[in-house]
Amino acid sequence: MANNSDTPPAKPRAPRADQPDSSRAPGDPVPSKAEILAYVAQADARVTKRDIARHFKVKGADKVELKARLRALKDEGALEQDPAKSLRTANALPSVTVVEITGTDVDGDPLAAPTHWDGDGAPPRIYLAPDKRRRGPALAKGDRALVRLSLNRDQRTYTARIIKVLDSQPNRILGVFRGGDLGGRVEPIQKGAKKDFWVDRGDDGGAEDGELVLAEPAGRGHKHRPMGLKPVRVIERLGDVSGPRAISRIAIHAHALPTVFPKAAIEQAEQAQPVSLGRRTDLRDVALITIDPRDARDHDDAIHAEPDTDPANPDGWVLTVAIADVGHYVRPDSALDKAARERGNSAYFPDQVVPMLPEALSTDLCSLMPGQDRACMAVRIWIDRDGHKRRHRFMRALMRSAANLTYEDAQFAADGHDDGTVGEALTETVVKPLFAAHQTLARARAARQPLDLDMPEKKIELDDAGRVVAIRERERLPAHRLVEDFMVLANVCAAETLEQKRTPCMYRVHEEPSVDKLDSLREFLESLDLAFPKAQTVRPAVFNRVLDRARAAEVEHLVSEVVLRSQTQAYYSPENRGHFGLALARYAHFTSPIRRYADLLVHRGLIRALGLGGDGLTDADAEQMERIGEHISTTERRAMLAERDTVDRYLATYLAGRVGEIFAGRIAGVTRFGLFVELDETGASGLVPVGSLGDDYYVFDENARALVGRRFGQTYRLGDRADVRLVEVAPVKGGLRMELLGEPSLPAGRPGANGRPPRKAKAKPGRTKAKASAKGPKGAKGGRGKPPRRKTAGKRR
Repeated sequence: MANNSDTPPAKPRAPRADQPDSSRAPGDPVPSKAEILAYVAQADARVTKRDIARHFKVKGADKVELKARLRALKDEGALEQDPAKSLRTANALPSVTVVEITGTDVDGDPLAAPTHWDGDGAPPRIYLAPDKRRRGPALAKGDRALVRLSLNRDQRTYTARIIKVLDSQPNRILGVFRGGDLGGRVEPIQKGAKKDFWVDRGDDGGAEDGELVLAEPAGRGHKHRPMGLKPVRVIERLGDVSGPRAISRIAIHAHALPTVFPKAAIEQAEQAQPVSLGRRTDLRDVALITIDPRDARDHDDAIHAEPDTDPANPDGWVLTVAIADVGHYVRPDSALDKAARERGNSAYFPDQVVPMLPEALSTDLCSLMPGQDRACMAVRIWIDRDGHKRRHRFMRALMRSAANLTYEDAQFAADGHDDGTVGEALTETVVKPLFAAHQTLARARAARQPLDLDMPEKKIELDDAGRVVAIRERERLPAHRLVEDFMVLANVCAAETLEQKRTPCMYRVHEEPSVDKLDSLREFLESLDLAFPKAQTVRPAVFNRVLDRARAAEVEHLVSEVVLRSQTQAYYSPENRGHFGLALARYAHFTSPIRRYADLLVHRGLIRALGLGGDGLTDADAEQMERIGEHISTTERRAMLAERDTVDRYLATYLAGRVGEIFAGRIAGVTRFGLFVELDETGASGLVPVGSLGDDYYVFDENARALVGRRFGQTYRLGDRADVRLVEVAPVKGGLRMELLGEPSLPAGRPGANGRPPRKAKAKPGRTKAKASAKGPKGAKGGRGKPPRRKTAGKRR
């Protein structure tokens, strides 16, 4: 579940009361350094030396001392001064600044970044507040705006309120080239892009009609350039937009994913050799197996379980989790290490993988293939009959996988339906003990009560030519939960060990929902007659009880969506703030170092803490953990957005030949400019513009997640069932436009169902109103705006 510039640099803290200069000396008319810092940090507008003097009533000769204290604060790096002589605390943003829209987080909330940042590390994360006065389409990625910033309560992130939207001039444009006699155009692939760009004759770079290209702004334009189109020149041709892998290639370029490894990194990977036993623990006689998806290309975790023979632990188990020892091959500060850190993680698309490590490692030496000796980092864990951990021990080892099973094969074998793929011996000695041990682990999980949001997920199946042949719902088996629970326990052991050894740890942090989101969720649930308690602290179990009641009222799908959107996004940080969703006090990623750099850092931390070799965490990296955490949190979000965009484009391509057909779906998003309807058959989401909803004046009620007709009271609400006709498909942009057929049907149990009139949502005073028109709101046609968050697999917890 997140943040990335999630943990932007914190503001310098004012000195504590017991430190020198924390308060004014008796009779001193000049404010202390602490008072100055506190005043500047809390100011809502730009602050100058004159403002400080006026606020603290500093007059006459005392201004000389004030100036000296301000100079000292600047010399110490606690205060910064911009060219306009405005002061702000170090690594803080000015109250009014220009930002660029960078995309959305997984909750769909728009994010921005300052166009100018001189602070240390990544810039702070900026959330864009809804603009109640502004009409027209929502801002899209790359748009710029002059905003007023306010520091959020976490003292790390900002909320921006738009003062003025500025013209955007992107540095690079990814689009489809369309040639003409007098020049050509580049149709940007970005959802909601307002206009094409003009390509003058001679600036096309040899691009042919229909090719995917990269372009940059040009300083001149042809005299025949259409009015309003900005000139660009083609700088790179990326191939036919309809060709194989074009869809994932669009996402890779749009999100700037690194795809080419440096030559030195490739050479290091290709020169790597298998390890010998040496001082490693020999686990080759332990029947460890890997359980992965059928299409997995790398296998970085293996598991084993056997009953504990210790009489002091009746009905207990000994679990072994072995993870590829990537740290043996990717040494700190090597070319491989630098390339892996730049990527931060692997990105997975339906037709290809953009790996964090070269294939010589990711699919060979670091992949735990059956029958091959492989270096591993392993943890042996002893649990009691209730699934509680008694103790654990880490080791550097050599293993030999007994088998690689798919989730389906493992489940069939455990259920007694093996067709010979697994075999009786492996089933009885390995598979069934694993499932028996998992039943014990499940008891501990049930007592812990982590957030139980098991959202359905769609899988796109391609043929050899890269065409979509089917879209199916991923089956969720007990085998998936088994592997997940083993991995979660191993991750907890890693975090505990590093904490006990006082070694820097890259925690996986998932903070509890913000007060604002909880208040909004509470108001929404009250409209469904579902209570949500007011409390100073909230636990996942509270959400689970709400989900149980929603299941009984047959509104589980709706409530699950809203609960999901109320959660924060998980991120990486050396500061432990716990993992709310998993109901764990400490948590770190240890189990996937082939595809996540955070896991490699945890491995190095364990090597250093336990004296397992000379390739552990370095002092340099230990000092930079906060900055590294910010970077890999950003790369994770980048990959997630690229993966989501790719799925949208594949779905649009799959539906391109079905324009005019009628589909059943559910309202999965409500905005002031229309509804997003998710289709049952494919999971694709498309926009129903507000202008197509009928002859009424619609008010957007944010708390009720509804559009309410002012004249006739017709209400369109999140979760309502809806039949739609597919009107338009934009495969390259991944956009769908739909029209609603009839009125939405309310889920059974919802107020207003079973013939009763719906409860009308009350719009907040001043809430943005969307007026119906024949052609709909500007920008709605291409799917502009914020679509509902697409569910992602649990691998990123």
